Parts: sequence; C-alpha cells; structure tokens
Amino acid sequence: MRIKPGSVTMKLLLVLFLLVISRAAAGKHSLKYFFTSSSEVPKFPEFVAVYLVNEVQIIHYDSNTRRAEPKQDWMNKITEDDPTFWDDETERLKLNQQTSKVNIKILKQRFNQTGGLHIVQVMYGCDWDDKTDEVNGFEQYGYDGEDFLSYDLKTETWIAPRPQAVTTKLRLDNNKSYQTYLKYYFTQECPEWLKKFLNYGGSSLMRKDLPSVSLLQKTPSSPLTCHATGFYPDRADLFWKKDEEELHEDVVKGEILPNHDGSFQMSVDLDLSALKDEDWGRYSCVFHLAGGQEVSKRLDKRDIRTNWKTNDGGFPTGAAAGGVVAALLLLTGCIIGLIVYKKNRPQGSSSTSKSDTSSSSGEEAMQSMLT
Repeated sequence: MRIKPGSVTMKLLLVLFLLVISRAAAGKHSLKYFFTSSSEVPKFPEFVAVYLVNEVQIIHYDSNTRRAEPKQDWMNKITEDDPTFWDDETERLKLNQQTSKVNIKILKQRFNQTGGLHIVQVMYGCDWDDKTDEVNGFEQYGYDGEDFLSYDLKTETWIAPRPQAVTTKLRLDNNKSYQTYLKYYFTQECPEWLKKFLNYGGSSLMRKDLPSVSLLQKTPSSPLTCHATGFYPDRADLFWKKDEEELHEDVVKGEILPNHDGSFQMSVDLDLSALKDEDWGRYSCVFHLAGGQEVSKRLDKRDIRTNWKTNDGGFPTGAAAGGVVAALLLLTGCIIGLIVYKKNRPQGSSSTSKSDTSSSSGEEAMQSMLT
C-alpha cells in the first residue's frame, strides 16, 4: 500500500481506506481500534481515535473535542456496568494524544525529516469466530501511507518492512514480558471486550437486511441506474458486471445514503450508448452485503422502470405501471437522504492503534513501539 508522499488528499484517503478493509466473514466478529496522528494537516485534528465493532463505529475521540463519545445509542448501556467508563476512556485517549506528538517527532528523526505533513497510523484489535471460538489478534503501524511495523501473533514476532523499523522490531522481540502481555491481551482480554460490546449492541450489530434492487432510466439516451434500497448495514457494494467480470469503465457509482428508517440506499449508473442489443443478457447488477450475501439482477429491458413516453403519448412496452411514481420517489428519496447524510455524518474520520478499554491503555504500546 503506497501513497504519494506530500499528497494531503491521498493520505487522508488512506485513513478512510483502513476503515473499510478486512470485512468480517459470516460467523466472525471483530473489534478494532484506530488511531491517526498527524502534523501540519490543514483542517484536520492532530489526533483521532475510532473504535469499531464489526466495522460499525462505536466510539470517537479527537483532539478538537477532547472527549470520548458514543457513536451508537446502545453504547450508553456500558455505564450500567461501569459508571466512569466515559471519563476513564477520555483520560486514556488524552494521554494517547500527547504520546502521538512524541511518536511523530521520533519518526521524523528516524527518516531524517524536519517538518512538513506527516501521518502516523495504528490499528490493533481481534477477531472472534462465534462458531469455532477461534480468536486472532493483530497490530499494525503505518507512517506517511506506508507500512512501518506489524505484529504476528502466531510467531509472536514483529515484522519490519522498512529499515527504519528494524531497531524497534529487535527491541520488542527481545522484550519477553511484553510479548507475554500481548499474547494475553489478544487471546483473552480483547475477545472479552468484543463479546461485551456485542452483548450491548445485540440485534443492532447482528442485523442484516438485503435490499430491493430496481433498474431505472429517465430517457432512452440516459444512463441506466441500478438502485438498491433498504439494506443494512452500510458495509455493502453495488456494481455492474459483464458475464462474471466486474465493470469499471462506463460506470458511475453513487454514495451510500441513509433512509428515514435507518436502512441505506445506493445506486450505480451504466452507460448504454455502446451496448449492443445481443449483449443485454450478459450484463447484470450485483449487490454484495458484508458477510457474503448477494442480490443479482440481470439486465432486461422489460424490468426497466421509466417515466418517458413514446411518440403516441403512451409509456413504452416493459415500463412498470408504477414507473413514474418510482422515479419520482427515487429522486425525492435521494435528495432527502443526501440532506440527512450531510447533517448527520460524523465530523472527522478515523484511523488506527492500541488503546484498549481496559486497565492497560494504548499509550503504553505506542511508547514501547517507537522509543
């Protein structure tokens, strides 16, 4: 994973990229902690922390708000068991924020840098399979868009893909007490927190709804829109494919937008101008939900909903009786969804590290990695 050095946009896109990788498979659950530390990035917090369960954001903290906050209503249940949880977590993250500044200074020295835009990212956490009870832990560090250091739980060793990380790797590999702690954390403590969060989240985290998929077209010369609505969660993809190959040319993908009922919608357009009549049956629109469930709709002129009229004033053969209503509802729904999304989307994005919600906080791991 390489990002062009000095590119603010690409580096911040990497933050978003780290949030969408490693989709959990069916039966598997994940708890991930992301920390992002930055220097001289305009209009971006110097420190951002995000916690995810099954890729759903549950906690957010940044150096502007300086407060750990729940991102799901059900996370407030945690104070029933731990009344000081939010205060304690806030203090731990404040310490991580201070440590992050030291980390960037150390890495600048390692790379013989004096100033400029730089980003340190850390991701750690664990997976748990509720069918086999198998657990796995992971910890990864990145600097300026490139891998810097990672931990292999199976071999209990650190991997240093860059020469500047070798010193840290050797020191950590020789720290047997820390290795013992990591093994305990990844195999015992982290899975316990994951199960606790899953218990708080209940049906919300387990919910999976497949969408209804429709083919829509304004006029015969307009792109064909494949629209999926009513799915949950928002960890999903919608794409066109020809035969069994996904299409990337002549395709425009829209954003995932929220519906009023808490579900989501998205669309993807296909340019039909170069499509031959005999090839229509080779195209299909595929919706893929995290966990492997899919809905596929083959391209068929009879299934296209439209509101354009033929020369005689009637609707074309194959247009659904509710085509006009469907198109208007789609337009209205997208406008409303966009307004809701822009009003409610989280301010700040996420990325990476090792600050657990237990007695051992993440700043300890960050310090031990870089010093």
